[in-house]
Amino acid sequence: MVSEEQIQKWADEAEAGYDVAELKRRGRGRPGRGAEPMQVVAVRLTAEELEALDAAAERYALTRSEAIRAALAHYAA
Repeated sequence: MVSEEQIQKWADEAEAGYDVAELKRRGRGRPGRGAEPMQVVAVRLTAEELEALDAAAERYALTRSEAIRAALAHYAA
């Protein structure tokens, strides 16, 4: 739940105005992985496959996406 104090702080901040240049500088969305645009590819996995993927990702301190990319790089090599 948001307190009245927090609402008042937000209202005061909005009334004071925002630095547009600072807001634009922050960027939006996830940072890119390279110069080329990326594509999202949907893949259906069974519960067992997902468990194995998560276990492997945890073992190597990777995210799911990083683990999938590493597996694809290994397969394609």
